[in-house]
Amino acid sequence: MKKLVVIFGLVCFFLPLQAAHIIGGELTYECISSGTYRFTLKLYRDCAGGGANFDGAPNAPFAATVSIFSGNSFLPFKVVNLTNPQVEDIPIAESNPCIVPPGNICVQSGVYTWVEQLPVSNETYTISYQRCCRNNTISNLVNPGAVGSTYSVEITPTAQGFCNSSPEFENLPPIVICSNQDLSFDFSATDVDGDVLVYSLCTPLTGGGNDTQNPFTYGGVAPDPDAAPPYGGVPFIPGQFSASNPMGGNPGLSINATSGLLTGFPTFTGQFVVGVCVEEYRNGELLSTVTRDFQFNVTTCQPTVVADINVDEIDDQGVYQIKLCGDSSVVIDNQSYQANFINDWQWSLYLPEDTLYDSDNWDPAFDLPGLGTYPGNLVLNLGLFCTDTLDFEITVFPGLNAQFDFVYDTCDYGPVTFLDYSVTGAGPDSLVSWAWDFGDGNEDESQNPIHIYEIPGQLPVQLSIEDTNGCTTDTTQIVEFFPVPDLIVLEPNRFVGCVPDSIFFLNLSVPIDSTYDILWDFGDDSFGTGVSPYHFYQDTGVFTVSLDITSPIGCVTGAVFPDLITMLPSAQAGFDYTPNILSNFESEVSFIDESIAAAAYYWNFNNSSFSVLEEPTHTFVDTGLVEVTQIVTHQSGCRDTAYAILDIEPRVTYYLPNAFTPNLDGINDEYRGTGYFFGMKSFQIEIWNRYGELVFESSDPNEGWNGRKNNSGRESQEGLYVVFVEYITPRSERIKLQGYANLLR
Repeated sequence: MKKLVVIFGLVCFFLPLQAAHIIGGELTYECISSGTYRFTLKLYRDCAGGGANFDGAPNAPFAATVSIFSGNSFLPFKVVNLTNPQVEDIPIAESNPCIVPPGNICVQSGVYTWVEQLPVSNETYTISYQRCCRNNTISNLVNPGAVGSTYSVEITPTAQGFCNSSPEFENLPPIVICSNQDLSFDFSATDVDGDVLVYSLCTPLTGGGNDTQNPFTYGGVAPDPDAAPPYGGVPFIPGQFSASNPMGGNPGLSINATSGLLTGFPTFTGQFVVGVCVEEYRNGELLSTVTRDFQFNVTTCQPTVVADINVDEIDDQGVYQIKLCGDSSVVIDNQSYQANFINDWQWSLYLPEDTLYDSDNWDPAFDLPGLGTYPGNLVLNLGLFCTDTLDFEITVFPGLNAQFDFVYDTCDYGPVTFLDYSVTGAGPDSLVSWAWDFGDGNEDESQNPIHIYEIPGQLPVQLSIEDTNGCTTDTTQIVEFFPVPDLIVLEPNRFVGCVPDSIFFLNLSVPIDSTYDILWDFGDDSFGTGVSPYHFYQDTGVFTVSLDITSPIGCVTGAVFPDLITMLPSAQAGFDYTPNILSNFESEVSFIDESIAAAAYYWNFNNSSFSVLEEPTHTFVDTGLVEVTQIVTHQSGCRDTAYAILDIEPRVTYYLPNAFTPNLDGINDEYRGTGYFFGMKSFQIEIWNRYGELVFESSDPNEGWNGRKNNSGRESQEGLYVVFVEYITPRSERIKLQGYANLLR
């Protein structure tokens, strides 16, 4: 039996020379009396590099501030300054005794405690501490060096009424865990009130940022005050990690909702942020939630001395089973590890009559005297404090030989009969199973099966057999299966077409593939090859289609399909239109038919109206690009379609008068432009006198000038005035006009 006596190990794990700051923490509270609470903030920092000390500690760059919020207020109810945390070094405990922990990992805890009076309220208190930043080397977050942390806890009105205390986690999680090894950690918490606790994986909270120029803002490294809830979660790398799958693995990380047992099988190495939440319930009502945010270091852990050999089976007693069938010689494949910790090894094999066969070869070779079972063992580092052993048995059984034959008609499509001729030295009727792999994805377990192939080819057929001793062997033969189809079946995509037209001939004949030579005659003096070809018919008529099939081994067949395809004459669509330049001022269009052999017409004017006239006229009410479709039908019923895109340009106009008489007689009292203004994107008019003075301006094309300064000041003198107009058309064309206004009184 394999047993591990004494073990050592190595860990290959590399951390950055300069670590960031906080790597985890949690915030809890204890109700001393109604409205009086003792709070405990536990933080964990990476002390291996040059990261900052705990806030509020001697020589720390910033104070440690905790903000208390009431209800939905964004302003804190109170801000508490914390100082002098209780700092302790945390030993790198390792649950696997095979592992030597790395020497370059340092973790410290900093614990802050304070007592706070909070009036009993019908609002929820939220107590929060925020700090940036996390380690740059974290593997499961996006840009982790810019991601901060929020450690927060709520005291609900119900919890205040009960003088409730939050749960507290009992154990610190392992700082170093091993990849490709089972992880099992007790993440349970205690609750002095005896409330029901429910555990889950949850999203750690982010808070603060990497702004060192403004450290006390919400985006700074040490917000003061801390940001109000709600808080966002850390940005897990999408598609790879999440709160419920923070480290990957198979199976991934999970936690028992009742016991708090954290289990998984991590497969990735690196640093991973993990969040664990514990909720406490009383009478089915949630009282509080405590979140532990922690950084796990996952590394490759290598056990030192493990005895192992390459075998197919280990029995219930842990004995390695080596089975020989028809052979009495064996070379054992020694896969023991770690080789650099193995100083010596010793093999022992017990033969009949108490004969002992020893070997000190790494991969020993043994010659057995005949049929039977021979026990042995392997010992590593005998007499040393790091050793391991395993027991093995070599059993020699009679040999067996797999053989078979097959019968089939090479050219006619039909079944293949397989005949088993296998033999074994274990005696008559000692074969217990047959496993056939026919090379086409199908299998069978009968001794002499009959199989029908649906595909041709050189098919590798394998027969595997097993006898009563569990001995197995196999053999493979190639079946050249290239018959021709008994029935040729064609399915064109259509039997009647309109010239010119492409017809697809779907060949449903079985069995054929691209290795067959297939010659097609499409009936229009054209030929082709391939299993299922396309053919383009350009002439009208009724066509007989035929094909000849030759298999790779020379089997031949063929078929003729009389009058299979009918090609009908078709009209040819085409049209023109006038005028060629269109606008909202000229939108009536006359269409000119240029089709050939049309018997009926159908026009679609941009889905706004329709016509069946040969040459219709249509007035478009909308501007822009419009599609006109002409569908023509031949007397045969065949159709053809033509398209055209017409551009109905949206136009605007503006015309300047040359004189006006502002004498209030109701005739020509204003200088006002005329035209079509709808759709203008912008408009500006300016009128200047001979002295360079702006006497009128407007952005409304409908507004006129009454001869006064800006239409409300002094009267302007008679004479000529310069007019400037600029506007933008619906299609963003800029138009500039200049004229004169002759003011007459």
